[in-house]
Amino acid sequence: MRIALVLLALATGCAPASRSTPVVAPRASRPADTSARIEQAVHNLLNAHRGSRKLSPLTLDPRISDVARRHSVAMAGGKVPFGHDGFADRAAELRDGRPNRVAENVAHDLGHPDPAREIVQAWLQSPEHRRNIEGSYDRTGIGAARNATGDVYVTQIFVGLARPRQCR
Repeated sequence: MRIALVLLALATGCAPASRSTPVVAPRASRPADTSARIEQAVHNLLNAHRGSRKLSPLTLDPRISDVARRHSVAMAGGKVPFGHDGFADRAAELRDGRPNRVAENVAHDLGHPDPAREIVQAWLQSPEHRRNIEGSYDRTGIGAARNATGDVYVTQIFVGLARPRQCR
């Protein structure tokens, strides 16, 4: 059994772009979580973290989740490699012609019993991912998908209005 977790982070707008690939120690086999359950668990865990830092919660936006889910499905299906391919298009679609900040975290889990918890813990241990999680965003979307062997792919997209003083 393969057990690993690979993560990547990317941001545009006012925030600098960054990429990283931390790896989490393997765990035992996982129960069969549905994609919707993983998405909701990631959202709940990240908002709990934001609350602990006195940050406002992120609103889960179904439109942003649809965009994130399409990317996770494409990665799980092998249509795009694991990573941020197409991020500029996703960001443009979500900006709606406004100066919104957009960032993205992605993760590929190969067998943890609680993929949502493992992914969020790994993101919080990575400065680039944590910066996105704790950033001045107000909306988010989360999409999870499994491939034929049960590997989990998660994309989280963050959207918030750009602050003019930060974008100069």
